[in-house]
Amino acid sequence: MNSNQSSRRSFITKVALGLAAVSIPEIVSAAIPEASSSKIGLKKNNVILFQGDSITDAGRNRKTLDANNQNGLGGGYAFLAASELLLKNPEKDLQIFNRGVGGNKVYQLADSWDKDALDLKPDVLSILVGVNDYWHTLSFGYKATIDTYRKDYRALLLRTKDQLPDVELIMGEPFAIIGTAVTEAWFPAFNEYRVVARELANEFDAAFVPYQSVFDKALKVAPGSYWCPDGVHPSVAGAALMAEAWLKTVK
Repeated sequence: MNSNQSSRRSFITKVALGLAAVSIPEIVSAAIPEASSSKIGLKKNNVILFQGDSITDAGRNRKTLDANNQNGLGGGYAFLAASELLLKNPEKDLQIFNRGVGGNKVYQLADSWDKDALDLKPDVLSILVGVNDYWHTLSFGYKATIDTYRKDYRALLLRTKDQLPDVELIMGEPFAIIGTAVTEAWFPAFNEYRVVARELANEFDAAFVPYQSVFDKALKVAPGSYWCPDGVHPSVAGAALMAEAWLKTVK
């Protein structure tokens, strides 16, 4: 038995026994096999940019634009992941930014992409977007389809690689679990957005963070209200879970 199989078996055993001692790293390891993807090697003076919607935004102060600033990084997974990177890599002088904007869909990212992404010339660009591209068709009058998401997202990625050919991409899987804002009616249609994100990650040779799988594993340990009360926006524990998963993509 290899170490990854052992980790998964340990996780399953603890859940089966009803033990509460399953840790976030164990949940993430059970959802993301170590051998599933190669890691991005961070270099000295790398610029790392988090982009996306409110899950990434997480209440950041949009007037605070400096790198490595707690207010500018918000209170979510981007801040927690950045904190860990800065703690463990002081010699690399990493410059980490968050430019996520609550409510954004892909086309809205594109509208401010020059200022909020390309002009920063990131060496590593992390993008998590898609839940609003679906959610807003249900509740906010957004007239679009899965094909709109695919077309808009591919265009954004092509534009990015054209301007920043050497950028390393990390793409997060859109996710949703049953909560106060998410009902069974979301599925299976929402799952198509997850599929498209993974397909585009493969097409653009991006590291992929399977957040849905991570949250699905976490639901075996605690209910959705613990991780993500409305089904979309993570709690403190949910943000830590996401950060742990994101950190699997870098070394």
